[in-house]
Amino acid sequence: MEKFIGYQCSVCGEQYDAKKMIYTCPKDGGNLDIILDYEKLQTINNGELINTTDNSMWRYLLLLPVKDPNFRNTPLRKVGLTPMYAPKILRDSLGISDLWIKDESSNPTASFKDRASALVIARAKEIGSEVVVTASTGNAGAALAGMAAAVGHKAVIFAPKSAPQAKIAQLLVYGAEVLLVDGNYDAAFDLSVDAAEEFNWYCRNTGYNPFTAEGKKTAAFEIWEFLIKRFPGYFERQVNVFVSVGDGNIISGLHKGFKDLFAIGQLDKFPRIFGVQSTGSAAIANAFEAGNEDIIPVHAETIADSISVDLPRDGLRALRAARQTNGAYITVTDEEILQSIADLGKAGIFAEPAGATSYAGLKKAIENNIIDRESITFVINTGNGLKDIKSAMKAIPAAPIIEPTLEAVKKYLRNR
Repeated sequence: MEKFIGYQCSVCGEQYDAKKMIYTCPKDGGNLDIILDYEKLQTINNGELINTTDNSMWRYLLLLPVKDPNFRNTPLRKVGLTPMYAPKILRDSLGISDLWIKDESSNPTASFKDRASALVIARAKEIGSEVVVTASTGNAGAALAGMAAAVGHKAVIFAPKSAPQAKIAQLLVYGAEVLLVDGNYDAAFDLSVDAAEEFNWYCRNTGYNPFTAEGKKTAAFEIWEFLIKRFPGYFERQVNVFVSVGDGNIISGLHKGFKDLFAIGQLDKFPRIFGVQSTGSAAIANAFEAGNEDIIPVHAETIADSISVDLPRDGLRALRAARQTNGAYITVTDEEILQSIADLGKAGIFAEPAGATSYAGLKKAIENNIIDRESITFVINTGNGLKDIKSAMKAIPAAPIIEPTLEAVKKYLRNR
């Protein structure tokens, strides 16, 4: 069935035909939502919506705006359906009944961004684009580079020269053409858009290409599937989702996923969505606190490079994701982020700073009685800690150096 029927501007509400090749609203530059044929999808039951023989995000193909990319036996076909962990040590320390960590580090390039890149590569194949370009502080670029390499596509990445070396290494190993920009993420973003227009490349940029949110919404589908299978009466309880926010595209993608499910009669009640930002990069949180929709740029400075953004490119939809679900925005310090890396590590989960930010937000929400301790709560770890070893080492005490003797071991044990 034809599912993708058009676009709708998130600012002015103007709709555009699916055949039109656009990124943002031609009238006001607003981000575009993909419109599916919800009327047809309402006739399909949830058993048909979930292809249980496909253990990836592609199990929800009926709810995605692309045809089956058919990239079998490639990393692109292994994106999504990430694990849900229920760490008792964290649940007990927080005094919360149902805590689930959704660990996106198990994706092929070890971050949430694989979802968007897999969908964008599928779209690029459909429209016959040979080169896909993006700006990235690391994860989005690595995801695009990895997904492109998996299927023989060409990728060009603009990254700030300050991006963590582990992430730059990923870009280069995957064979992408990497250009390090002497500036921040926002400068890289603007340059990548200019290059896409100049050379007719397909632009994957977060908060710019409407198909990125369509890939990211698959995490919402996985949370929904988990709820209906494990908690059949979930709608009688409060459900919370905590996620870190930079550009705003992940949280808006999650919201879009839940909205799609609601539109086709598969969701009884929206989870409360909580966006968590660093105090050093809090443009969306500032607007939430001010009670308006004016996203004012900040000078971003935070250890969490993946969410360090001056001007969030998907800020409006990200703001509405919290407001329209009775959620909230929470800010945390870099010190709280580092502590959360250590906390998650004790549960066997290695998160990069942006991934640990969501857990830091949950801790603050509990301290301030923002959520019910008896609720069902999901925390999304968006990326693997190996992507930023420098930050990880700041989160934990240094290992002692001892002489290679048993007596030195005994001395250490006596004095520890």
